[in-house]
Amino acid sequence: MKVKNLIRTFSAVLAVFLLALAYGFNTAAPPKKQQYFEIKIYRISTSEQASVTDNFLKNAFIPAMHKAGISKVGVFKPVETDTAFGKFIYVFIPYPTPDKYFEIITSLENDKSYQAAGKDFLDAPYNNPPYVRYESVFLKAFAFMPEFKTYSYSTPVNERIYELRSYESATEAKALKKIHMFNEGGEMKIFESIGSNAVFYGQVLLGSQKPRLMYMTTYADMKSHDEHWKAFRESPEWKRLSSMEEYKNTTTKTKAYLLHPTDYSDF
Repeated sequence: MKVKNLIRTFSAVLAVFLLALAYGFNTAAPPKKQQYFEIKIYRISTSEQASVTDNFLKNAFIPAMHKAGISKVGVFKPVETDTAFGKFIYVFIPYPTPDKYFEIITSLENDKSYQAAGKDFLDAPYNNPPYVRYESVFLKAFAFMPEFKTYSYSTPVNERIYELRSYESATEAKALKKIHMFNEGGEMKIFESIGSNAVFYGQVLLGSQKPRLMYMTTYADMKSHDEHWKAFRESPEWKRLSSMEEYKNTTTKTKAYLLHPTDYSDF
């Protein structure tokens, strides 16, 4: 019995040692698993389409996602002045794992209450669809921010700003280097240091314009947005980081989308 107890003790100590070795003897908790995100982008051409899609998202889709275990779904529309990309509705959905995404697809197909609540959208006439087209982008969270975050503001919903950014790269290697710039390079820390509220950072796994990454920051209003971006551009740390040779030419095209949350968005 003593020998067995000694073996158990040795095994436990060895396991702790190996775990500490794996994390460089860091006493902090192991890093969290990276979440996965889906961004659905609906292109809308008429007010009727907008109404049907809003009703579907508010009364069918979001309640169904809540029931399936996704507690926060964000829905956003372009600010009034940002008309360059037409009329869109952006839907942000976080998943703990890719398996959860596929699990929910199956559950929605069998959810009678969801099907009934969303009938006008899901079973719309072919000659009167609720959108022109929609795109689905699937992303993996960056290692240095493995989970998305939400924030509270005292400003009215229609004044809050969410800025979605898309960075395209010439090659996979350049795209990975740009992600390195955010993580190990410290670009994410600069946003944090100036008080910009990051919702997520993600590598696009499935979707158009690959290779690319996308991220979202949020602000109480447009004034706060402009002040924070001014602080970012003038940051000595950003000037140092952006001048480093290893991060040159990591992106070829940058797009910024200024958005307001809808009144039924979870954040």
